[in-house]
Amino acid sequence: MNWTITKQHEGKLIRHYLQQDLQFSRKLIKHIIHGGGEILVNQTKQTLRYRLRDGDLLTVQFPAEQKGSHMVPEKMPLDIVYEDDAVLVLHKPAGTVTIPSRLHSTGTIANGVLAHYEEQGLPYTFHVVTRLDRQTSGLMLIAKHRWSHSILSQAQKDGTVSRSYYAVIEGHMEQKKGTIQEPIGRKDGSIIERTVTTDGKAAITHYEVVREGDGHTLVDVRLETGRTHQIRVHFSHLGHPLAGDDLYGGATACINRQALHCHHLQFFHPISGEPLRFSVAMPRDIRQLLQSNERNFSST
Repeated sequence: MNWTITKQHEGKLIRHYLQQDLQFSRKLIKHIIHGGGEILVNQTKQTLRYRLRDGDLLTVQFPAEQKGSHMVPEKMPLDIVYEDDAVLVLHKPAGTVTIPSRLHSTGTIANGVLAHYEEQGLPYTFHVVTRLDRQTSGLMLIAKHRWSHSILSQAQKDGTVSRSYYAVIEGHMEQKKGTIQEPIGRKDGSIIERTVTTDGKAAITHYEVVREGDGHTLVDVRLETGRTHQIRVHFSHLGHPLAGDDLYGGATACINRQALHCHHLQFFHPISGEPLRFSVAMPRDIRQLLQSNERNFSST
């Protein structure tokens, strides 16, 4: 990647320019220096202590990206909502795993994205920013390269990556609008389940009731933090598990997966800073769940 230096940045150390103006993290810079990358000025290798001059051509060559053993390109249909040189926004269907594992080594979003990159001649690996559970559908944000991933990962920690979900929960909420603020950690004896626990990590979920029926409620949920299974754990903790979520106490009679869908995604572009907003419709199975109870649902 190349940048032409202007008078505005003349005299700055390369280190400061990368960190302050290009939002390179210290971890990323360290990886470039010690991982096989190079920093060049006018095609000559320089250190981070070089002071930039007006007209200099700064080049950062990133180390070759290493792919895990299961990260094998596999051509498959991808519902691409948005794509540019830095980011990829996908609409993930329910039932598709995000990243390969021992139990799901193929057919994942990562496999498909790597094949998509391969077709474009891009040497990148898979950098997911907003991961979705296997049975959760909706919008997913992926950073294409290390630089955009570094910026977006920090943005997510800072709370400037916003996600909203539709969830169908069992029962009714006493408060029709509110915030669930309970720490979440791994459940003892399980490598999958999470639970509300005093020694867990901070987790904040905002919600608002949209429609109510005799046995279910449609809620619009906004995440302030992104803990594993956060929405599922928080509503289950309150005695209102998601419909279809048998892992956390939900019944599967009406739908065979957790009724959870990421319908809105908002973030600032990692390179341009432009605000980007995306929305997708509610999926068919959740619509059918609501329609099957149509007579019993009412707007609040």
